[in-house]
Amino acid sequence: MRAAVLRHGKVAVRTIADPVPGPGQVLVRVLACAVCASDLHYMDHPEAGASDDSGWSTYDQDVDIVMGHEYCAEIVDYGPGSERPVPVGTRVSSRPVMFALGGMKIIGQNPETPGGFGELMLLDETLLKVVPSDLPSEVVCVSDAVAVGWSVAKRAQVRNKDVPLVIGCGAIALSAIATLKSLGAGPIVAADFVASRRTAALAMGADVVIDPAEISPFRAWSDVTRDTHEATKNMMAAAGSSACVVFECVGVPGVLESIIQGCERGTRIMSLGGAPEGDHISTLTAKRKGLNIQFGGGPLPEHWGEAFEAVCTGTLDVTPMLGRTVGLDQVPEALDAARDPNSPARIVVVP
Repeated sequence: MRAAVLRHGKVAVRTIADPVPGPGQVLVRVLACAVCASDLHYMDHPEAGASDDSGWSTYDQDVDIVMGHEYCAEIVDYGPGSERPVPVGTRVSSRPVMFALGGMKIIGQNPETPGGFGELMLLDETLLKVVPSDLPSEVVCVSDAVAVGWSVAKRAQVRNKDVPLVIGCGAIALSAIATLKSLGAGPIVAADFVASRRTAALAMGADVVIDPAEISPFRAWSDVTRDTHEATKNMMAAAGSSACVVFECVGVPGVLESIIQGCERGTRIMSLGGAPEGDHISTLTAKRKGLNIQFGGGPLPEHWGEAFEAVCTGTLDVTPMLGRTVGLDQVPEALDAARDPNSPARIVVVP
């Protein structure tokens, strides 16, 4: 098959051997796969994969790796001894992990679990989800990205008196905004330096968007809550709590620290960014302010299923997240383009 192959830190398109499904595995033809910031983090920071003692993600620069973990595909065949729960020819997706290898492996982040930047890939038959509509595969494939924001928005348990503040407006942030809106949260304040990202945030459900170069996100949040939430804010402040729930969706060193320094006492912080090179935060300041910081992790299985259903049925419109579609030969260029803050939240590869 043809695939965009990562080796020695660079991606090149060439022909490699077709993956062969084993017991419990499914051979699928990739219909669409979106470029994610996690792909960039993975290829740019091999030390992160090398130090992952969970075994979920590994990175050997001397071995071919096919990235891509946000996909929609068509079933081609099953491995020997499989239960074959879904007919050949059916469009499917799944959580981007494999359990049929004796332990969990992230698809697209291991040599033995090739991802969607190739013509063929393998899935775990126990995780298959049938696409329940005729929505284009280029739309369906972003379900996994949506699931991350969907899950963190639900796990945040935002209360009626809370006012969410979303820092960064990439794909995960946009999906969190849409989910918060569907849960009745608001007003939702979103911050990003890039005008096109702020426009997308409004389309996904943000009520107020601001440019951090012009005003502090925390000042903007305070301005938004001054009239309608002032009494609640005062009461919660007296109790050592806050109506502010911050969703950190940037993943750049220093952002989490700036939130810790700038936010109110008692703020809850949901950190999804996770700078791959690590970060330093002022734990004493966080302690003095009584901050509650929760780091992201992947979506809960039930949340992944809910997000997949919402995207596939059109209940959640993801079109503001989508940019251009490219072929396999353009994957190296698409990865470089995804580094540009002015790029759309998602570029989609159609092998």
